Amino acid sequence: MQNIPFYQEAFVDYLQKFIKHREPERLYKPINYILELGGKRLRPVLTLLTTEIFDCDYKKALDAALSIEVFHNFSLIHDDIMDDAPLRRGQETVHEKWDINTGILSGDAMLIMAYQLFENYDTKTFHALAQLFSKTALEVCEGQQYDVDFETQDYVEIHEYLKMIEYKTAVLVGAAMKMGAIVAQASVEDQNSIYEFGKNLGIAFQLQDDFLDAFGDPKTFGKQVGGDIIENKKTYLFLKALELSNENDKLQLVHLYSLCPSDQTDKINSIKQIFIDSGANEATKQAIVNYTKKAMDVLDNLEVSDNKKEILKNFGSELMNRKV
Repeated sequence: MQNIPFYQEAFVDYLQKFIKHREPERLYKPINYILELGGKRLRPVLTLLTTEIFDCDYKKALDAALSIEVFHNFSLIHDDIMDDAPLRRGQETVHEKWDINTGILSGDAMLIMAYQLFENYDTKTFHALAQLFSKTALEVCEGQQYDVDFETQDYVEIHEYLKMIEYKTAVLVGAAMKMGAIVAQASVEDQNSIYEFGKNLGIAFQLQDDFLDAFGDPKTFGKQVGGDIIENKKTYLFLKALELSNENDKLQLVHLYSLCPSDQTDKINSIKQIFIDSGANEATKQAIVNYTKKAMDVLDNLEVSDNKKEILKNFGSELMNRKV
């Protein structure tokens, strides 16, 4: 087994071979741009790590890992268009740097490229990977639609929100790990267990992302802090604040979420204070801990050594302790 930086470096090296000049340039240049923006490469790293957890050379999973990364970045391009987001990983989003039509078309091409990468596997593995990928891709679209729907709903239940982030974000983390298990030809039971581990870890990751959106440092977070508040998104923080606030703060929170001022600074700061005063920020931190533990508990079902379970536990703990 190798450490996380090793897998990150190995994946980036493989990614660089994939990123090359293609024609028409206006289609492929935005693809290369988004893929080179960086990030922790969490999902592909998990694919490579999982492959070796099940005693298979990580190199055999590089195409599956690359597929996950290409798909993830495709979804980011389209998400940024839908959210009208100006920044991604601290840089201009694709539709801002080029235009919306370019973002849509380049994103579409990335989805096709992600599928093409499965063609490098034998028939059985190809079928299993493609089946999982199709299911996951559709769930991601469903999650995105739930997210859009929530913006105009008067009220969203917390369990509805958790389902949305499960589909929009967490299933892709679970799929990334299950793909590694598929490439390694692990048992179906182990494939399903590692998927559940990844899915719960993905929910914890998204809750942490929601928290950092409000309370993170823009220099390290890589996105516009307060973006969810500006978009009036009903995040876990918002829903817990409604649940925990006194009546006055609840009315104030709902009122603030109805406003779209030209300068959002006061709105963001006021809402963040309600998150703090209500205890929603601490409740969100606790939810991150709970879902991380839920992921850890799944590891008891894996047919791998305790040493390898410890590696997965350490990764989950590091994820939970991301710095603001």
